[in-house]
Amino acid sequence: MSARLPSLSLLRCFSASARHESFSEAAEELGLTQGAVSRQVRDLEAQIGTPLFRREGRGVRLTEAGRALAGPLLADLDRLQRTLRHAIAAGPSAKVLTIAAPPTFATRWLMPRLKHFRAEQEHVEFVVYSRSDPFDLNEEQVDLAVHFGGWDWPGAQLTPLCPEDLMVVAAPDLLAAHPLRAPTDVLSLPLLHLMSRPHLWDRFSQSIAPGSPPPRGGSQFDQFSLIIAATVSGMGVAILPSYLIQAELGDGRLVCLAPVEAEAGQSYFVARPMGRTSKLATDFTAWLRRQVVQRK
Repeated sequence: MSARLPSLSLLRCFSASARHESFSEAAEELGLTQGAVSRQVRDLEAQIGTPLFRREGRGVRLTEAGRALAGPLLADLDRLQRTLRHAIAAGPSAKVLTIAAPPTFATRWLMPRLKHFRAEQEHVEFVVYSRSDPFDLNEEQVDLAVHFGGWDWPGAQLTPLCPEDLMVVAAPDLLAAHPLRAPTDVLSLPLLHLMSRPHLWDRFSQSIAPGSPPPRGGSQFDQFSLIIAATVSGMGVAILPSYLIQAELGDGRLVCLAPVEAEAGQSYFVARPMGRTSKLATDFTAWLRRQVVQRK
């Protein structure tokens, strides 16, 4: 095999073809003809010296060699794309900070504040990813991530940021139609549930009426953004973190009915790669903590 690296166009054609196991679908993704993709794959096979696909009738299937190449190559192309994205963001002289955060937290709390950090730092640009679960910060070339959970991010240095600050909230129109005379009356309203937090209403009901049966029924939502919209529209009451609904609380679209004790061990953290230091990331972590203190 030649020591010369294959061209990027050959590798992209193979990667797309491998993901779809289809030259026609790869061609559609890349904006090429099927014949062009097929030729690029054949050129790569010639350069490597082994078949990467088996031709089966009108379709193709990866060979063992093709399968062994496809996984690592996809990761390599992703890393290359991230490196180029960071270089583009940096421009001629700017510093780049790469951040990851849960989608709704990023959209509703972090994004409105980033301009204030930029005002304190000269020539800084951001690369922002929406990520909810722990990942390899070094592998993904991310300087820091906002994490909700416990001390459960392997390979990361965690700095506590803030507790979740949960509360029962509802729209004023719903409360006008269903006046509350006692704390337990909340449980008679339509309850909105977040699928990832199925026990929140159970915990709240036990806090105001110990021994009561668990609340049943109510609409289910898989994203904070959806349950927030449903609550604002008056569909029901929900248990939500105050950080995600500051605008709605501030302008009166939502009303806080009661605080809810956060689950033990669950909090927001800043995660940074273990063993890697960056003054910009350190400054941003300190700035985030100031924003949390000043949020009210």
